[in-house]
Amino acid sequence: MGQFRYLYQAAASQLLWVIGTLFAVVFVVQYFELPYGAVVSSLFSVSIPAPGKTSLLSSDSSSKLGTMDNMTTDQGLNSSDAHAMHEIGNNTKTMERNNEGPKNDFASVMNGALDKSFELDGDSGLNGDYSSKNFSEISKNLTSEKANDSGNWSAVKNASRHEPSLYLENVTADSSFGNTREDDVALPPERSKRSGGGLISPLPASPQTISSSNTTSLMNLDLHPIILPPDRSSVKEGAAHTLNKDEKVEPSRNDLTLSDHSSISIPAVETRPELPAVTTISDMNNLFLQSRASSHSMKPRWSSAVDQEILYAKSQIENAPIVKNDPGLHASLYRNVSMFKRSYELMEKTLKVYIYREGKRPVFHQPPIKGIYASEGWFMKLMEANKKFVTKKARKAHLYYLPFSSLMLEETLYVPNSHKQDNLVQFLKDYLDMIGAKYPFWNRTGGADHFLVACHDWAPFETRKLMANTIRALCNSDVREGFKLGKDVSLPETYVRIPQDPLRDLGGKPPSQKQILAFFAGSMHGYVRPILLKYWKDKDPDMKIYGRMPKAKKGKMNYIQHMKSSKYCICAKGYEVNSPRVVEAIFYECVPVIISDNFVPPFFEVLNWESFTVIVLEKDIPNLKSILLSIPEKRYLEMQMRVKQVQKHFLWHAKPVKYDVFHMILHSVWYNRVFQISV
Repeated sequence: MGQFRYLYQAAASQLLWVIGTLFAVVFVVQYFELPYGAVVSSLFSVSIPAPGKTSLLSSDSSSKLGTMDNMTTDQGLNSSDAHAMHEIGNNTKTMERNNEGPKNDFASVMNGALDKSFELDGDSGLNGDYSSKNFSEISKNLTSEKANDSGNWSAVKNASRHEPSLYLENVTADSSFGNTREDDVALPPERSKRSGGGLISPLPASPQTISSSNTTSLMNLDLHPIILPPDRSSVKEGAAHTLNKDEKVEPSRNDLTLSDHSSISIPAVETRPELPAVTTISDMNNLFLQSRASSHSMKPRWSSAVDQEILYAKSQIENAPIVKNDPGLHASLYRNVSMFKRSYELMEKTLKVYIYREGKRPVFHQPPIKGIYASEGWFMKLMEANKKFVTKKARKAHLYYLPFSSLMLEETLYVPNSHKQDNLVQFLKDYLDMIGAKYPFWNRTGGADHFLVACHDWAPFETRKLMANTIRALCNSDVREGFKLGKDVSLPETYVRIPQDPLRDLGGKPPSQKQILAFFAGSMHGYVRPILLKYWKDKDPDMKIYGRMPKAKKGKMNYIQHMKSSKYCICAKGYEVNSPRVVEAIFYECVPVIISDNFVPPFFEVLNWESFTVIVLEKDIPNLKSILLSIPEKRYLEMQMRVKQVQKHFLWHAKPVKYDVFHMILHSVWYNRVFQISV
């Protein structure tokens, strides 16, 4: 019996030795033969990019764990209700685990590279020569690739009309521009628009019968009509200074046709939830709350200290001390004045922005600062001159600014009569290719910590796919055209007449001297304004509703004087949802009446627009006067006072001041990044 036991033990030992030897041989073979020399890595289907290659990560991984933001309740504008964490489905969790595969190894490699290769202090190897040379080559390649569709791109650049008075090099008070109003008292055509579908909406045969407005609201405020009219296509054409009035810009084949040889991939555009024909302000409030319930930005590919700083800021904002009496901040103007104040303080204390120096003028680093698109130019001008927020150490930045002008992109590159924007989109894609190849920051977050500021009407289309994860500050903030509440920022469209004195004519008459009930003047752009004039032009002495006003004769009131003398200023959409009249009304201390379905008002994430504006559905135009007269005098006086109080948030200053429009734009970008971050 003992002999058999001995033989059994010997045989078992030999078998174990053989198995161990085989495993060792297999291990050695895998080590030397499989990619990256890592057996464990071979067991997972994760590809690690080779040095110098980049990729924009798909936004499919954007749905991760998130927290619900603390929002204002019906009565308490200072309240800070706690919300629980929300888990996403099992599929998202599985995808999240798969994405974490190479994180540790890749993070260590990239952190080492950052320490050595991207020590971006001062001008260490980043003087712009690299970018200018290569970007010029990219532009040349683009010209040859797009010759069939877009004509001679170089010829377009040479033929484009630039007036030096529009830019920082030489600014004069009497400068003119093709897309601005012709004088201080008239309201000329603002611009023609492009349609994402290349279709022009027909003018409705007759407006619908009007029903009384509902008054439901997240903030318990007044006018809230929520009855939905029939769906309409957006009316958008090309810019007036480059397109004929009968011209249409058509979408390209397969939406966008881009070159195949690229070092980046395009972020996937997530499917938007089905929206009603009209998204009311109440609907927008709900969508905004939903966006705060879960984070939408992708998880960074490797960790960074700045992420922890943003997470700390988020916790501080969510638990902000209650603000009771701040003379500079009136609680009724804000969703949550306590959170706004704490967020603004943390922005001032913490935020650092890196501005890419790459890119050639006039599309980059040459801000137009006059006219109806001046917001993007003024922000660029003041951001690039700022010393408080701008850092030269890219690794220390919380946000990265893409300093291009959407107006100059169109002015410089759009080929007249081509009906296409492929070359404009390709131009931006080539720029992102260069940024992604030269720096690691875009790819770390898929562009989620990058932002742009663009006021031209085409900007949403041009950036919708390329910059799906990027924070986009857009004047054309149409919730049905891809504007993402909680991520994107509604940029105020400010009409700057005289760049040397942007505050000229500021203010209006006191309420007791405002003799006009409602005022509007403007060109017949889009389908809303003709309806407005059909019902109210020359129909009622209290309703001063005009088409385009001619230059005022001596003794007659001009456009500005009308606004200053009116209780309510009608802000009717043109071809797009946005209009400079919203800010103009605030500038001249007139209560704005916004008639623009699906328009997201500026700084929507912090301001309570229902406290100082009247929002009327397009279908309610026939009842406009009765709606305005139904507002009690006490309520009107409250709104008018709040217009004066909120005015400081919409003013440009040559040297930015606290809470002005420059800081508010930057704050909204910061605020949305804080609540979108995913780590």
